[in-house]
Amino acid sequence: MEFFPEIDVNALQAEAIARGLYAVALVDGVHERELALIDDFYQGLTGESVQSLTRVGPFSSKDVAEFLAEAPHRELFIKSAFLLAWADGKISPGERAKIVEFAKALDVAPETQATLEAGVKDFLLRPLANLANVEAASAVAKKLGA
Repeated sequence: MEFFPEIDVNALQAEAIARGLYAVALVDGVHERELALIDDFYQGLTGESVQSLTRVGPFSSKDVAEFLAEAPHRELFIKSAFLLAWADGKISPGERAKIVEFAKALDVAPETQATLEAGVKDFLLRPLANLANVEAASAVAKKLGA
C-alpha cells in the first residue's frame, strides 16, 4: 500500500490543507521541520511558498471541512496532520486534540484516525528496519509508541 496515493488536489484544497496543518503546528509552537513539511507540500502542489499562507493565518476545522468534501482528501489531511505532529519525534496532547478536532469536523471516524496514525508511524519507522543497531531502532520505535 502506497503511503501517499495519487490524489488530485486543486489549489483551494492545497491551501486548506496547508492552513489546517499550520493550525496543528501552532498548537505547541511551529518547529522548523513542521514548517518545512508544510512548505514542501504546498510548494509541490502550487509552486508557491507557504510564507504567503502564514501571513494570512491558519484555518479552523470548519474552514478545512468546507474545502475537503471527499473522503480521500479528508484522510489525506488527517494523515498529513499526524505526520506533521510526529515530525519532532513526539505528538503532544495539544496536537492530538487539534487533530481529533479536525477529524470530527471532517467526519473521519476514530478507527480510521487510528489506522492513519499507525500508517504514519510505520512510514517513519521503515527507514530504520535495515539498521544494524537494533537497540537504537528499538528505542526510536518505543518513542513513537510502536
